[in-house]
Amino acid sequence: MAPKRKRTSGTSYQVFLSFRGPDTRQGFTDVLYWALTDAGIHVFRDNEEIRKGEDIGEEILRAIEESRIFVPIFSTNYASSKWCLIELAKMFESKKASIGKKIILPIFYDVGARDVKLKTELYKGALLIHGEKCSHREVKQWKMALRKAGTIKGWELKDTGYGEFARSFARVVSMKLKVKHKCVTDYLVQRDDQVEALMELLDIESSDVRFVGIHGMGGIGKTTLAKLVFNKLCDRFDSCSFLADVRESSRQHKGIELLQKKLLGDLGLRLGEIMDVDDGIIRMRERLAHKKVLIVLDDVDHSNQIQNLAGDASWFGSGSRILITTRDQSVLEIRRQRVHILEVEKMNPEEALRLFSLHAFDKDSPPNRYLTLTQKAVASSGRLPLALKLIGSLLRDKRSKEWVDTIKRLERILHPDVQQILAVV
Repeated sequence: MAPKRKRTSGTSYQVFLSFRGPDTRQGFTDVLYWALTDAGIHVFRDNEEIRKGEDIGEEILRAIEESRIFVPIFSTNYASSKWCLIELAKMFESKKASIGKKIILPIFYDVGARDVKLKTELYKGALLIHGEKCSHREVKQWKMALRKAGTIKGWELKDTGYGEFARSFARVVSMKLKVKHKCVTDYLVQRDDQVEALMELLDIESSDVRFVGIHGMGGIGKTTLAKLVFNKLCDRFDSCSFLADVRESSRQHKGIELLQKKLLGDLGLRLGEIMDVDDGIIRMRERLAHKKVLIVLDDVDHSNQIQNLAGDASWFGSGSRILITTRDQSVLEIRRQRVHILEVEKMNPEEALRLFSLHAFDKDSPPNRYLTLTQKAVASSGRLPLALKLIGSLLRDKRSKEWVDTIKRLERILHPDVQQILAVV
């Protein structure tokens, strides 16, 4: 047996393997572990990673919190292990708390998704035995975790050789680890109605290729909405790319070519230099036709940018989604391509007051003595999220006289937009 490789001090785990030792440790799991490790991925597997004298439960929980990708390896006796079920439930808890930053990639070793979803007696029988010794609450939690895991599209080992499967799986994991989630402000007032409306338009369960546009005035929250949904959905696709500031980037020398190169790189296709825009288009059409991808084109101001970076549905594999943010709805009128459109509206007064207060006072609502001034500041901002953040941050820790002076300057703007507000503050 190969010598055990020790964890590098201070290095966080990236992948957590959950498996039933007697079923797979010396065979499949060992091959998978080394394939991932040889790909430069830091992997946790409990049989060799726990330091002597340290409590096993705490160490496993810590590894789950650190890891970005969870890989439960479902085998015949997986559900017979209380530890495996605890790990699985904790994985789902950690995934939910991460708001889309963590993913679960199940492997069905010698069982099927139906077994894991408790549609057969295999795992149901194991849970009945656990029910004799464990609390009803624990068993219910484990059942929920198993059913959720069974609904995730995973990998079936079937007749594939261990080595071939492990190398292929390691490539998938490497690609998913390269996806950088978009940073969203800590002071977030999430507009659930907007997120739900966008998710409905995206309809990711549909196998068609779909273009969706988000439009609205500058500073209204289009990019933040796109980031939230990108973070939420990117693990559902083969590859993802978020192209920020397309408007500004495309104005640079060979700007579109550079954006094409970044897009292909994000999607795992590094093809050297792109000679010109047409060369980039040809490469994308050739290489993306069978990939299910999620692409965000942020702050687009001309339809040519969409044509050169995303073309039409024929460029992409089944189930792909192209999300475009723009201030100008006419940009979304693309030849031969239908675009589903969401208009982002201003925040309602309650949402606006909360967002402003988070930036001005570091809490959800203003102190009573600042309530009237806060309401005036919010009204003068046009209830634009970016303006609320700017004004709130500016007035933080300022005296009431400075509030009054700033609000008076803002109230002179009849139809506020972000650029006018920036000029005043």
